Amino acid sequence: MNAPKVFVSHASEDKDRFVVEFARRLRENGVDAWLDQWEMKPGDSLVDKIFEEGLKEARAVIVVLSKVSVQKPWVREELNTSVVNRISRGTRLIPVVIDDCEVPESLRSTLWQRVDDLTDYSQSLQRILSAIFDVDDKPTIGEPPARFSGPAPLISGLTRVDDLALRVIARVQIDEDVGLVDWDRLRAEPALQDVPQQELFDSLDILEQHYYVKIGRVLGAPLSHVVLTDYGFQQFAQAYVADYQDVVARIAALLVNENVRQNEELATRVDKPCAFVDFVLNLLESNNHIKVSRYMGGQSNVWEVSASLRRAIQQAQ
Repeated sequence: MNAPKVFVSHASEDKDRFVVEFARRLRENGVDAWLDQWEMKPGDSLVDKIFEEGLKEARAVIVVLSKVSVQKPWVREELNTSVVNRISRGTRLIPVVIDDCEVPESLRSTLWQRVDDLTDYSQSLQRILSAIFDVDDKPTIGEPPARFSGPAPLISGLTRVDDLALRVIARVQIDEDVGLVDWDRLRAEPALQDVPQQELFDSLDILEQHYYVKIGRVLGAPLSHVVLTDYGFQQFAQAYVADYQDVVARIAALLVNENVRQNEELATRVDKPCAFVDFVLNLLESNNHIKVSRYMGGQSNVWEVSASLRRAIQQAQ
C-alpha cells in the first residue's frame, strides 16, 4: 500500500509552533505529508497550488486554520464555497483549527478537527488519520437485543417481552425437567439479560394475571420462583412446538392401544422430555380423558382411561 499523499497548507507564522511537528507525526503514521511547498507566503494563491500543483495526486488537503491564517487572503478570499466544493470533488478537504478563531463560512459545512492543545493532540490526530485513510472508527453494529429482534409474539395479547419470558420459562422448566424456575435461574438466562428488571417483573405479573404462570413470593423479595401453568404450557406448545398436536395424539394412542401408563415410558416413546409429557397428561386429565396418580420423585401413573379418549382414538384412525 502506497503512503497517501497529503498537502498541509498553512501560514508561515504557524510553521514552527505547530505545523512542522504535526507533519512529522503524520509521516510517523504512514502519511506522505507535503509541507514546504505548501507554506503559504505573501502573494501565493491556494487555488493555484491546489489545481496546478497536483490535486489528483493528493489523498487529502489539510488547511491549518489559526488566528493568523484566517486573516490571510488565501483563506479569507479564495476559500469560497465554489472553490471548497471543487476541491471536495477531487479529494478530501480537512480543516484543522489550532486557535480560537472563526472558521470561514465556506468551511463550516465540512468536518473540521479542532486542536485545543498544541502539545497534546493525540486523539485529534487519530481522527485526522481516520479521515485520511477513510476509516470509519464507529463500532460494528451488533445484533439488537432479543426483546426487540425476536419473532413477533405468536400468542395474542402478549408483548415481545411477555412472550420472550413465557418461552424462556417453558423451555427451562421442560428441558431441565424442573417443577419451577427460581428467580436467579430465570434472571441468568442469556435471552433475558438485556431486559430491565422492572420490565421483567411487569411481564411476569401480566403472565400471572392471564394464568400463564404462577409466581412464588417470599418476604423481602419481589419473587422467589415462577411455575408454568398447564394453560401456559398449552399456549406455548400450540404456538412454538411444531409437532405438538401429533405428540398429543401419539400419547393418547399409546394410552389406549398399547396400555402404556408410566410417564417416563411415554416420554421415551414420543421422544420428549418427561416434563413435557406430564403437562400433556395434566391437560388430558383436566378434560376428564384420564386419571393420574403422581408420586414422589416425579413418577406418574395413568390408572384410568376414559371411554371418550378411546372413542376419539377410534375416530381418528
